[in-house]
Amino acid sequence: MTTATKNSLRTAFILIAFTAVGTGLLAYTFDITKGNIAKNEEQAKRELIDQALPKSLYDNDIVNDVVVLSPTPELGTTHASNAYRARLHGAPAALVLEAIAPDGYSGKIQLLIAIQTNGELAGVRVVTHNETPGLGDYIDIAKSDWIKQFDHTSLAKYDAQAWQVKKDGGRFDYMSGATITPRAVVKAVHKALRYYEQHGGEIFAQPTQVKEKT
Repeated sequence: MTTATKNSLRTAFILIAFTAVGTGLLAYTFDITKGNIAKNEEQAKRELIDQALPKSLYDNDIVNDVVVLSPTPELGTTHASNAYRARLHGAPAALVLEAIAPDGYSGKIQLLIAIQTNGELAGVRVVTHNETPGLGDYIDIAKSDWIKQFDHTSLAKYDAQAWQVKKDGGRFDYMSGATITPRAVVKAVHKALRYYEQHGGEIFAQPTQVKEKT
């Protein structure tokens, strides 16, 4: 065996050893941190739900009272999503749906939509978006109160025409020069309300399921 071959084999062995050690360290790190990651994700989800749905409206562990929904065109979802069920004294109180507004100005807008059993919206919150900073990002509660327009609205209170921005003849305010973003959100919320009207009872009747990671 030539010296060059020996050197090549030695180098290959060293690379394999480093790769094995690195993979082992990554696996170990993931194993010891995955519990904290899961807790942080659950806490973040709780905080968002608490923004959309006042705690006074339910007394159960809502993030663990879940139904996993198949991809649902009415909610804009192309993957399984979670429906969180709120109960008060054991009775259904509200449903928090994960929904997507697919036609935002800069792409998909992920939403949490809390609907009470009387069909009234308790609240809507934006989970993630890519809308233009300083223009379309006013849908985010951290930027403005625009999203609070949905509080206490319902299909019973407003007809289909009202579920548009004012520029299109509806009831929802918008910022001049940034109408695509609110149009997308209003449309998504309206569709979610109609979905709840048709399927809310079915969702509450289903057994609790393993949550989907979102």
